[in-house]
Amino acid sequence: MSADAETVIAAARTWLGTPYRHQASTLGVGCDCLGLLRGVWRALYGQEPVRLPPYRADIRDIANAGALLAAAERWLLPAEVAPGAVLLFRLNRAVAPKHCGILVAEGRFIHAQEGLGVVEANLSPSWGKRVDRVFGFP
Repeated sequence: MSADAETVIAAARTWLGTPYRHQASTLGVGCDCLGLLRGVWRALYGQEPVRLPPYRADIRDIANAGALLAAAERWLLPAEVAPGAVLLFRLNRAVAPKHCGILVAEGRFIHAQEGLGVVEANLSPSWGKRVDRVFGFP
């Protein structure tokens, strides 16, 4: 059974306006895209299942190319594209997904973007073509 979409979306929306901070996951203070997912996880379940090692912001970091996908496959459930789903994106022809966000409505998602912070944005054609995998919270 997966987490209720409305609960996931409500938790994600509390993060709107949080500044972008690489490797952070503190509501209102700072987070990156993974920090946003970590914060939503904590809102749904309490403590995170594992402690994350430091990771680079550089999407060209080939050494950890599959880390985001591997973590999603371990801790999330495969899902259909629907509100509340976790979207993994490939950026700049990366070998593996390097960005994530939460679908909140058809054509809208929440994510943390450098320079913008946590925003609700249009899932434009340019974003849509980058969706690589779709997961749900357990």
